[in-house]
Amino acid sequence: MEYVHSLRKKVGNTPLILPGAVVLILNEKHELLLQHRTDGGWGLPGGLMELGESMEETARREVEEETGLLINDLKLLGLFSGAEYHFTFDNGDEIYSVTAVYQTSTYSGKIVPNKDESLDVRFFAELPPELLPEYRTYIEPYYIPKKPK
Repeated sequence: MEYVHSLRKKVGNTPLILPGAVVLILNEKHELLLQHRTDGGWGLPGGLMELGESMEETARREVEEETGLLINDLKLLGLFSGAEYHFTFDNGDEIYSVTAVYQTSTYSGKIVPNKDESLDVRFFAELPPELLPEYRTYIEPYYIPKKPK
């Protein structure tokens, strides 16, 4: 976010195009890791690219920062952009996000939520009703919860 903060000092609330990445992390039970964000409801771990990073590096860094997990293999699922990914924040800042959505089942470490960004981080067998709409659009084309037997 340092890059975005430095841009905002120069351009104010002017709309920016900001690239970022989120990751669908699945455990051995096919449950999806979600983050209860301090700025809203449940979403995927991820965030905005910093200068010099690749999308994959952004995904890995953000997951580690927000969850404490280290991720290895990443599979690119899709890229989301366009008018429906225009956001205006409470402070008046506007962005058009360009988001790479990745998936992995290979991770290590223990979940340790970053208290500045996360109220909770845990795996879900079903998508919670408090899932933020933006994240639902990233998840639903690729993740189908397993039905109980």
